[in-house]
Amino acid sequence: MSPRQRVRRPYVLPERFRDLDPERTPIHEADPATRARTDEEVLYAFDPLEAVYEAQRCLYCHEPRCVAACPIGQDCREYILEISRGNFGNAKGIILQDNPLASTLAHVCYHYCEADCVCGVSGEPIAIRHLKRAALDYGGPEVAYARGEARGQSVGIVGGGPAGLTAAWWLGQRGYDVTVYEGSNLLGGLATMTIPTYRLPREAFQQDVDRLRDLGIEFVMNVRLGRDVTLAGLRDAHDAVLVAVGTHAPQLVKLPGLDLPGAWDALDYLKGMFVTGEYRVGERVAVIGGGDVAMDCARMSLRRGAKEVSIVYRRSRGEMPASDEEIAETMAEGVQFRFLTAPLRVVGEGRVSGLECQRMELGDPDASGRRKPVPVPASNFVIPVDTVVLAIGQSADPKGLGLDDAGVTVDGEGVLVGLEGGPRTKLEDVFVAGGTSVVAAMKAGREAATAIERHLERRVAARAVTVSPAAKAAS
Repeated sequence: MSPRQRVRRPYVLPERFRDLDPERTPIHEADPATRARTDEEVLYAFDPLEAVYEAQRCLYCHEPRCVAACPIGQDCREYILEISRGNFGNAKGIILQDNPLASTLAHVCYHYCEADCVCGVSGEPIAIRHLKRAALDYGGPEVAYARGEARGQSVGIVGGGPAGLTAAWWLGQRGYDVTVYEGSNLLGGLATMTIPTYRLPREAFQQDVDRLRDLGIEFVMNVRLGRDVTLAGLRDAHDAVLVAVGTHAPQLVKLPGLDLPGAWDALDYLKGMFVTGEYRVGERVAVIGGGDVAMDCARMSLRRGAKEVSIVYRRSRGEMPASDEEIAETMAEGVQFRFLTAPLRVVGEGRVSGLECQRMELGDPDASGRRKPVPVPASNFVIPVDTVVLAIGQSADPKGLGLDDAGVTVDGEGVLVGLEGGPRTKLEDVFVAGGTSVVAAMKAGREAATAIERHLERRVAARAVTVSPAAKAAS
């Protein structure tokens, strides 16, 4: 079961809290009629008074379900309490103690904390993500992280996405020499390559990177593992290596016609808009899939000139994995949702001209717990389109990375994992990390960093034991 499908534990709100304001402070949005043609932010920030009022709705639970739900374990109660008192600077300091990508998460986190918020039992949950943003916006000057006392050991990190950056932050603060090898000319991984700017303004991510400036991290750009450097070479150069390459390989299906001009996989489509400039949006676009990436592809198609955009999804609205927030915003902008519709083939001679589909109905639940779509006989039809985008997921691709003997696999979510699903591998100085969202990747990056720290500390301890008294005297 994915975090999105988590079932809330039964909870009865204590009587003394029943008269609290059940409604959250409204989060204002740009007008859907105009925003779908611009890259400007969709959600507006709270002003300071709105933030204080919303924070005062928090119950400051003794056993906080919000904290337990957070992948990185951030205690949001502490900074919300400070916001409720108007102490935005204190709140910002609390957030940044545990969260190196706070400005990014203030815009794009899936806010699992809100899904488990006790206030949501009889009303609306606290707007925790938006309160984080308020603390960062109104909390005063930026302060860089401080490097710890030098350890004399180095770590090479492959990948400058959320997992790699989080690991670099953790290790740099503890005095390790860290070098990040990024395969492109852009830090942030899929967060900055594919998340639209109306969700993640790039200056927010840059704020997070700027706070890392005093940690002594070296960034080596346009260097790809398996092409420009080898794992063996990195192991020779560093005391430990973390491979955090992200999920850049699209999951493809055998759909006839996907090789036609006008057919794209989602990652190339979005990277073309934000990185390479290699994309083409037609007047009528069909996006296949039901996740947040599919929503991004549909919404960006509108922003790049498409007149008609459809999302084709073979299950119903209830099974759609995208967040409710993203779905609602996408619908408001005029994207047509074709539920219970399965694509059969891309139609066209020399170029995409349509998408043949079949209507579906829901049958019994499958292994994922969702009801399985079953074809409706004689229900085929063609959607006339000139662009088709396949957005059914992505995964890590370990081929060519030198990890063949490391015991590394790709798990069910497409993430690179080591022994027992964790960061360790059969190579004692090589670790892996990754995630399907920014916050999940951050969790994996921190777990890998702590594992690396333990490994390096053991090496130091082992060397100390093997040094003889005579050698110590001589030194």
